[in-house]
Amino acid sequence: MDSVCYKTKRGMMYLGDCEQIIRKYISSDSKRRVDLIFTSPPFPLNRAKRYGNMTGEEYLEWFSGLAPLFSEILAEDGSVVIEIGNAWEKGVPVHSTLPIEALLKFKERGNLYLCQEFIHYNPSALPAPIEWVNKRRVRVKDSFTRLWWMAKTPNPRADNRQVLEHYSERMQKLIERKSYNAGRRPSEHVIGDNSFMVDNGGAIPGNVIIAANTASKGKYFAYCKEKGLDIHPARMPREVPEFFIRFLTKENGLVLDPFAGSNITGAIAEQLNRNWIGIEINEVYASGSKGRFTETND
Repeated sequence: MDSVCYKTKRGMMYLGDCEQIIRKYISSDSKRRVDLIFTSPPFPLNRAKRYGNMTGEEYLEWFSGLAPLFSEILAEDGSVVIEIGNAWEKGVPVHSTLPIEALLKFKERGNLYLCQEFIHYNPSALPAPIEWVNKRRVRVKDSFTRLWWMAKTPNPRADNRQVLEHYSERMQKLIERKSYNAGRRPSEHVIGDNSFMVDNGGAIPGNVIIAANTASKGKYFAYCKEKGLDIHPARMPREVPEFFIRFLTKENGLVLDPFAGSNITGAIAEQLNRNWIGIEINEVYASGSKGRFTETND
């Protein structure tokens, strides 16, 4: 039975199955379209996790089956960003291709374009899988996940000026000096006389997001401890949803996370003046995510 777990000034957290809730509350409203679906669904792991996972063909069919529903509720210039990690074949030190197969099937069934692939590199990732990395020492640790940015059109709304990075010290000096060695480089790029004379407010970022997942303090942790609630075991660092919310939406846009977990997506969306919808099937995790917000209405 689905229900509203809590509300804020800009968002709403639903408790229940994402497919049922999307069909009941979102797809039935012809005027309600989502600007960004940002989520990290359960990965196809061989070892069962408390927050649930499937493997093999079951996972492939379930995951790809979400694509038509997500596409239906997406704005014409909206985006879908899905994070998915690596998986290993059971009993052997071999990567499973299931995550890539699932993403390709999702893209196909949703009739979506792959706009760009991103990598989230976690420098603090623990060595895993233990058998092959720690014990037998025949593999190195997995320390990244993929994020696929997809859309219904090749030209969804996006603005990289919203995610500019600080110039490096060397680049700042080039801008200030306004003189450098112009001409053709060994890479065959041609650097013009005025190429580095304009301060554009920052450097255009690459498609690798470096963010450690080491947070162990804050409102969310304190709230869960106070209420005796389990901490979600697969929390995402805030830098990841923040990047895509800034990059792909405007203020007052609508962001949906159908596998909200501890609802970092909703919390960041609220801070950035976006509206949001979160959906989480686990009551403990949904209840704990309330701790990310100062004011809620039950």
